[in-house]
Amino acid sequence: MMALYLPIDEVTGPLIDADRAADFLELTAFFADDSTVLTSELANAAALPAEDHVDLQEEMQEGEEEIVSTAVNRIETRQRALEATYPFRLDFAGDLLKYELDEESFGQAAYILSLVLSNLRAFTPVLDGSDLHPDCAEVRKLREYFQYFATAALAAEIQGEAWSFGFPRPDRSGFIKKLKQIWVKLQDSRVEPQPGAPKRPKDDRIDVFAARPHLDGLPGFPLAVAQVATGRNARGKSLKGHLGTFKSRWFRTPPVTDFMAYMIMPFATSDDQFLDDVRVMGNVLHRLRVPRRVAEADQLVEAGVRIEGYDRLAEAAQWVANYRVRAGVAV
Repeated sequence: MMALYLPIDEVTGPLIDADRAADFLELTAFFADDSTVLTSELANAAALPAEDHVDLQEEMQEGEEEIVSTAVNRIETRQRALEATYPFRLDFAGDLLKYELDEESFGQAAYILSLVLSNLRAFTPVLDGSDLHPDCAEVRKLREYFQYFATAALAAEIQGEAWSFGFPRPDRSGFIKKLKQIWVKLQDSRVEPQPGAPKRPKDDRIDVFAARPHLDGLPGFPLAVAQVATGRNARGKSLKGHLGTFKSRWFRTPPVTDFMAYMIMPFATSDDQFLDDVRVMGNVLHRLRVPRRVAEADQLVEAGVRIEGYDRLAEAAQWVANYRVRAGVAV
């Protein structure tokens, strides 16, 4: 098996990508025989290409401490945000990162799945040169799994029922049939395609519905709709400007209940970037939020709340365990 690749241009220079550096350490610990990595390995990996170039090597050595401290600080941020759903732990004042899987934690499985999706070859070469990059069929399956995690996360976000609406749907239902099934529960207006609406819609950009109706059956309740984005163009998929179109296309009269726009994605972003993500995309659940919400969804299921696709999370968690075995490690 070839080693993971550290993209030097992303973790050195004046603009260190803290998330990419932290991801490299997490993936290294995830695949390690003893589930650990010295954080100094990040500096060692960054220094390797400079071994035959003395001037470049000296320049790299000057920034090695900054690279490591930046990555460790980002990992500490992840620990604080995710608490028990973060499957790694820093030891010895940040000198060692350890992977610690709770096999019963769907939240931790959601984190690892998000970590892998964030490091596919479309985004970075970290996994690309190794034997560990998922094949095309696996990538499709991982994106399907992430939609189920996203459905659970949105259910927990508003403490209500949730439906996996993105194509292909878990029950393989058609667009109108599924929308009518959801609106039997929500009742606000009536599903009825309007003249000029697309004849063969897949999901019309909405991947998840989650709602918490009142017992009186009247409109005006928390109703979240989400786009689930696992590709490079997430920022171009905002629902904020599309919800009025969706309401006017598919209902006899537009529902009066507000649709709260969400974007759910597996990526981790800098705080500054995240601020603008919210401006562009509405409410955002990303890698530092999805795992905790997935863990909270367990209580909803125990209380009898229906979350479509939740029964597939165990399968996704098993994929995570099998993926680690691929590196020759028995979990």
